[in-house]
Amino acid sequence: MTTTPMLPGRSLAALALLALGLAGAPARAQVVPPDELVRSTSEQVLKMAAEDTGAKNGSTAKLVELIETRVVPHFDMRKVTRLAVGRPWREATPEQQATLVREFQNLLVRSYAAAYTAYRQVKVEVPPVKLTGGEEEVVVKTRILLPGGAPPVGVDYAMGRSDAGWKVFNVTVDGVSLVTTYRNEFAAQIQNGGIDGLIGYLRERNARVGRPAAK
Repeated sequence: MTTTPMLPGRSLAALALLALGLAGAPARAQVVPPDELVRSTSEQVLKMAAEDTGAKNGSTAKLVELIETRVVPHFDMRKVTRLAVGRPWREATPEQQATLVREFQNLLVRSYAAAYTAYRQVKVEVPPVKLTGGEEEVVVKTRILLPGGAPPVGVDYAMGRSDAGWKVFNVTVDGVSLVTTYRNEFAAQIQNGGIDGLIGYLRERNARVGRPAAK
């Protein structure tokens, strides 16, 4: 393999989540700088995935558990979903918004688990980010080193400061934005069936892969 793999939709989300693997570090009283958070904890979670028997054997349940407990907590899933839905988000009721967040999270988690075996041997390079101390948003640029001689893949994490620390709200893989990719996909569903049409579409996709709804 000598070319960069195609990364539309599912694979893009999977590689982004795999490379990040946040939430591996214990909680700290002070806010951990975003680049340090990505660098230290991505290695920890990749190590956990490589050493866990269930994950190594491709257990979907184990991979889903790892993602939900170690990755999802450090994504601002409400903001990710809002950006992916775009302007129609403002027309959704609070109940519809909550459902969209839940179903989109399910989709991303399942996408990661489905594509995990293709990327399990990656390594992550995280150059330092210079902060002045007043930033509310930053971009952490990383390089994903793929096995088999494939060219490195650039993965940029847009992160925002919150009371709970830095949270990811968008990922760009080799210039392809996760939010934009799904916004284009979601726009067609909203045009055809409104917000309820998008919810139905997400539920149908999740049902096809047997993913129970998040609690």
